[in-house]
Amino acid sequence: MMITSTANKRVKAVSALMKKAEHRNKEGLFVIEGPRMFAEIPADRLVRVYATEKFLRENRSLQQAAVNGLVDTVTEEVLRAMSDTRTPQGVLALVKQYRYSLSSILRQQGTAHLMLLEAIQDPGNLGTILRTGEAAGITGVIIGGRSADIYSPKVIRSTMGSVFRVPFVETDDLGAAVAEVKKAGVRLAAAHLEGSVEYDAPDYTGPIGFVVGNEAAGLSPQTAEMADVCVRIPMYGSVESLNAAVAASVLMYEAARQRRHMAQG
Repeated sequence: MMITSTANKRVKAVSALMKKAEHRNKEGLFVIEGPRMFAEIPADRLVRVYATEKFLRENRSLQQAAVNGLVDTVTEEVLRAMSDTRTPQGVLALVKQYRYSLSSILRQQGTAHLMLLEAIQDPGNLGTILRTGEAAGITGVIIGGRSADIYSPKVIRSTMGSVFRVPFVETDDLGAAVAEVKKAGVRLAAAHLEGSVEYDAPDYTGPIGFVVGNEAAGLSPQTAEMADVCVRIPMYGSVESLNAAVAASVLMYEAARQRRHMAQG
């Protein structure tokens, strides 16, 4: 089927998924764009594909999906109308959302290595934390209320595919989630400008969760008080604080470093 009109009901449905979190949640879907992300979609998550004729000609990977009736061909104009980017790359797809639970994240194999996020509002930061977290070996991410929507197009792009592989859960009650994590035997280290120790002093080889707060305000006092230790990242020059994703990366990789050295004896 070739879609040539931006007034087509499918085009409007994709636009709504792009723009509205409540619509994404109602439909249980999210949108990915571009060939790189498309290539990483698990087969059982793929719902629908929209691609230009040029992209279809140049990408044999879509042939099976086309045979299965999952691909609609669209004009360049229609794809631009559907897209969240200025220069669409020929393909976008509808993907089933993931439904993890906190208990399932806490049951992940291996020693817990978690990120707990409070009000991370910048989509790029949230996506980067998932992407870097996968590289650093984290076992899950807990996203507190007032954070960016994990399924927004900007967050999805920033994950560079890690959204398909890193377990995560969103919660409106971060305090309750923190309490459950602690009950499971996970020690919590909170990134804080007034931390009592430097970030590389504690032992992170056991079950650990790092707590990182809002880009501007940092952690709320209530959340910081629930941590087992507050750690600070030393600053030189006139820098007062780090970007939330950078701070999270420093902590995650310190845990990865310690565990690697322990494994090497």
